Amino acid sequence: MTLNIPVQSSRYLQGTGHKKHRILFSPVPSGKYHRVIPFHAMQCTILASGSKGNAMVIEGSGGALLVDAGLSAKETLFRLIRAGRRPDDIRAILVTHEHGDHIAGVDVLARRLHVPVCATEGTLRDFLANRRASDHPIETRTCHYNSEFCVGDFIIEPFATSHDANEPCGFSIRDDDIRIGCCTDTGIVSPKMLGILQRCDGIVLESNHCPVMLKEGPYPESLKRRIRSARGHLSNEAAARCLQILGRDVHMIILGHVSEINNTPKKVRMSARDGLGLLYEETSLIVATQDGTSETCPQVLRL
Repeated sequence: MTLNIPVQSSRYLQGTGHKKHRILFSPVPSGKYHRVIPFHAMQCTILASGSKGNAMVIEGSGGALLVDAGLSAKETLFRLIRAGRRPDDIRAILVTHEHGDHIAGVDVLARRLHVPVCATEGTLRDFLANRRASDHPIETRTCHYNSEFCVGDFIIEPFATSHDANEPCGFSIRDDDIRIGCCTDTGIVSPKMLGILQRCDGIVLESNHCPVMLKEGPYPESLKRRIRSARGHLSNEAAARCLQILGRDVHMIILGHVSEINNTPKKVRMSARDGLGLLYEETSLIVATQDGTSETCPQVLRL
């Protein structure tokens, strides 16, 4: 016996009604019911996360988006296929900022996949002037903070982040009434950023470093100051403070851009548990790694 039961969530009663995708409850031997989600409106798969390269793929009903491509084109495609995703489904490459660990493969991938590169004016200016791999033409689309644009069925809203780059941004990506927020490489999370992330069903949030490990670690003081600054990277404690607010609304979370030198996955998870409190057990929490998703270590949000 399977019962179709509509989901009522306060986030969906304001303006949009019930959540559109079904959740099924199936009986188990104890006589209770467990929840089975038979299909997913959106998915977010981590291909790589960390200072050696970042890339994730967001899938919706009409294709997929690649958010950053900080690995070589060859390695990105390998990981995409390893994760069971089709390169032909990619509709565009969204770029958060122009640092090498986010754009190393962008130029080659854009030409190979015949897709546009979408980024802010500042990011595109630096990318086109200094970081291209060839002179062959590619399609670019300039996006603007808090101004939505469409790629296929996706509705994308860039928002300002705080990082030492030229007009860096995060993205809120919507397909139908499901929304995923991507917010990494930022020294702070402003109230406006929190407001955008609160409207999401799932998020990717930075949890870069443990302040104690950073302080006692091998980096030169100048680099430590950069990482700790308001235009640097989010610490575990700062991410936990965000989760304390976001946990009431967002129950599917990936914590990413975790430093391999100044952090550990265990510290990230412990800090997140502190931030989420009693909501921790109700939250699907994934700590992303540099190696990204694989058969033995899936790093996927399914919404």
